[in-house]
Order: sequence, then structure tokens, then C-alpha cells
Amino acid sequence: MKRVKRRYLALQLETEEEASQREFLDTVWAAITTLYGEHGASQTGLALIDFNDQKKTALIRVSLSMLQQVRASLASVTQINGKEAALHVVAISGTIKSLKKNIS
Repeated sequence: MKRVKRRYLALQLETEEEASQREFLDTVWAAITTLYGEHGASQTGLALIDFNDQKKTALIRVSLSMLQQVRASLASVTQINGKEAALHVVAISGTIKSLKKNIS
């Protein structure tokens, strides 16, 4: 059995108002589903690792094979719960430890 390779993405949210963890995750899933459908979304292996609404940052995990599709979906986000917003990928890494080291 082949091991699934994953990548971790550090994201920066640009929004005037705070967004909750649930609103953020729903928005990301909606963007992926809109571009690639439910089958494509199921292949991403998307998981929320950390979310900080005060700093407006998030860490997510995705499968390596779907990394470019997830990045394209994140770039298509223009609103979170009806409020204008943008998501920026700050860093990408193969481990959480090195990702946190790169962004701090």
C-alpha cells in the first residue's frame, strides 16, 4: 500500500471583519467544490490543522497530488460569509514543524 504524501499550507486571511473557523472552512470547501466538483473535493484530503481568528491565519493539510488545485481554489475566494475577503498562501511545507519555523 502506497503512503499518501501531504503538504501543509500556511494561509493569511485578508478581511475587514473576523471570520469564524466554521465560516472559513465552509468557504474553502465551497470554493473547491465549485471548481472541481464533489469528486475533486474528496481527493484533496483537506483538513484544518490550526485557525487563529485574532491573527487571521490558518494552517491546512492537503494531499500533494491536489496541491495546485487547492491553491487555485483558495485564490478564487472573494467572500467569507458575505463579507469581502481574500486568502493568501504564505508558505508550503512537508511538515508542520518546518512550516511553523518558516513563518515565524
